[in-house]
Amino acid sequence: MNLIKRSPIQSLGYHFIPEAFIPEEKDEYYLRNIQNRSGISYRQLNAMEIEILVRNRNQSDDWNKLLVSDDFNPELVKNCKFFGLVRIGKLEPCYLEYHNLRMPVGIYNSTIISCDLGDNVVIDNVHYLSHYILGNEVILVNVNEMSTTNYAKFGNGIVKEGEDSAIRIWLELCNENGGRKVIPFSGMLPGDAWIWSRFRTDRVLQDKLIEITQNSFDTRRGYYGKVGDRCIIKNCLIIKDVWIGSDAYIKGANKLKNLTIHSSPEASSQVGEGCELVNGIVSEGCRLFYGVKAVRFAMASHSQLKYGARLINSYLGNNSTISCCEVLNSLIFPSHEQHHNNSFLCASLLQGQSNMAAGATVGSNHNSRGADGEFIAGRGFWPGLCVSVKHNSRFATFNILAKGDYPAELDIPLPFSLISHQVHLNRVQVMPAYWFKFNLYALARNAWKYQERDKRTEKVQWLEFDYLAPDSVQEMVDALPILETAIGKAFLAEDLDPRSYVFQHAGELGRQLLQARDPRIESLFVTVDGWENSKRPIELTKVPDAWRIFNRMIAFHAVKCTMDCSEIEDFQRWENVGNLLPKVFGKWRWKNVGGQLMPEATLTKLIEEIKSPQVTSWPEVHALYTTAALSYTTWKCAHGLQCLFEARKVVRENFGQTEWVEVLQEAVETRRWLSEQTFLSRQKDYQNRFRNMVYDSLEERDLILGTVEGNAFIQEEKLECEAFIKKMEKVLKNSVRV
Repeated sequence: MNLIKRSPIQSLGYHFIPEAFIPEEKDEYYLRNIQNRSGISYRQLNAMEIEILVRNRNQSDDWNKLLVSDDFNPELVKNCKFFGLVRIGKLEPCYLEYHNLRMPVGIYNSTIISCDLGDNVVIDNVHYLSHYILGNEVILVNVNEMSTTNYAKFGNGIVKEGEDSAIRIWLELCNENGGRKVIPFSGMLPGDAWIWSRFRTDRVLQDKLIEITQNSFDTRRGYYGKVGDRCIIKNCLIIKDVWIGSDAYIKGANKLKNLTIHSSPEASSQVGEGCELVNGIVSEGCRLFYGVKAVRFAMASHSQLKYGARLINSYLGNNSTISCCEVLNSLIFPSHEQHHNNSFLCASLLQGQSNMAAGATVGSNHNSRGADGEFIAGRGFWPGLCVSVKHNSRFATFNILAKGDYPAELDIPLPFSLISHQVHLNRVQVMPAYWFKFNLYALARNAWKYQERDKRTEKVQWLEFDYLAPDSVQEMVDALPILETAIGKAFLAEDLDPRSYVFQHAGELGRQLLQARDPRIESLFVTVDGWENSKRPIELTKVPDAWRIFNRMIAFHAVKCTMDCSEIEDFQRWENVGNLLPKVFGKWRWKNVGGQLMPEATLTKLIEEIKSPQVTSWPEVHALYTTAALSYTTWKCAHGLQCLFEARKVVRENFGQTEWVEVLQEAVETRRWLSEQTFLSRQKDYQNRFRNMVYDSLEERDLILGTVEGNAFIQEEKLECEAFIKKMEKVLKNSVRV
């Protein structure tokens, strides 16, 4: 049976806060008065104003509870009902216009209960407006219900006075069983969600994060909903317990409940037709349109949900777009793209710059007797058309999966790889360094476009977008012995004659074979074990090419880092550069903390600082990210140089100015090669007969697609290449060999 309470009409609009939660010597408006920072001075109505209001078919339970500013115009209030304390700002005889919506200033055909209204608002046909504070020039048109409860949390996972902790809202990220759940809060960054979801055995940390979140928000009951200046809300059904920043645009939403929608003049947020959003945080600059459903969610700044997308129990990173599809229980770092109705993502950690194609299904394979496992992919994860991948699986940075139903769990440690399921051969093939050989245009453009699309107004976390970065370069360094061992084993398995080489194990043999470019290794059948949860081996293809490219890119990265390091002015001299090398080489173990890369040791220190009594709020945690980022360029340079030494297996004592100059010269050739590969990989699209056959002529093709030479990204890339080479030639000219 529905429990319907009956109370006297005189109490409508009053007793918003239960008596038990009103402090002594306070009234039910004490928090409302703190919230209202409009600076408007209110007065009571005079007799003439009341007469005009009554003549205009307005009603009030108590005209003495209707307070107005000195510039209030009663002629602009018609056919309204007022209950409780209502305060109205200036009303002038003018109209407001936004996107061809032109509405006269004033309050018309509405029921308003205990609200504060700013200057020159437009309220028309709002059936129920209760306990809200509106800013200046707010437009509310055709809204069924807009109300706030005394226990409103506005999407934050806190517990109010007198509430049981069982009602707390959690986001169950990365795993369907809730084992990595986190509490959503306004201002939550990708790094916050990642740290909270990963270190589950550190109970001190977990308890501290709950404490920080709970203490970051006032738990007193009685806060009103707020709508910032210049917001437009029209043709909506239900808006309940929603805090809305300034300059937001909300139209045609079905249901908005328990939300914070951040918005500002510099980064306006928009919610469009048919959206249903419940229990979430929408950060500034976000767009949600056309039938979106989101429940228990957080969207970082400048992200988008469109065309019926479903986002449930998930965190969506900055500058990301999800359209049409369904995403559950996932933690997604910045710069994610997912556009197709039949793609599905579940229980996953995607670490940025990812793109899911149509038909891709990651997760929810139900290949166990309990909740599904987890899926982890490094930056640049691109599952292709109709890819199905099982939990648990893990992929290195910049892995692309070719179309296929992968029958078993995968663990691929090689970066920049093309992974394909060869059904007719009954095996999975991995082609490392695929991107550099065959599609460098896409790889380079990926880094460029996400840098360009980073629209964050507050860049608290330093996001890495370059495909050559400490995470991917370290993976290439770690990949070299894997490739060497695989080649050595394959060589010995073929019973080929190794007598011209001196070695103690297969890895040594493989390295010597690769260094010598022995022609016999080109035709080897190279496999590795343990990368698929099956008895069949994984085949590695084009290993010699990959080994050489990885070495080449590691050296180039070291040079590029020294160029970018502000501490190195005269980087052609090895004595200056060599000072950046650590005295003792050790594993850096880089961690991707929500898109911000940092060494594991730095992360450990950061976590210890979070657990310390000195850190009591999330802004203080975020300041730790900013502090860590200050050293990133120096760390990156030192790490890049160490990777160069590790890849070439040289020691500091045997490396000097002559060797460094050789590396600089190689970098010039590598940069030129990268530019050429970028152009050639794009040019292939213009030389393919099947791509050209839909055009009547090449002229028509170029008119529709544009010429490859005129491609804006390729032109910019060529300019950057020329600038790099010009700088390096100057450096080499001034170099002093020792």
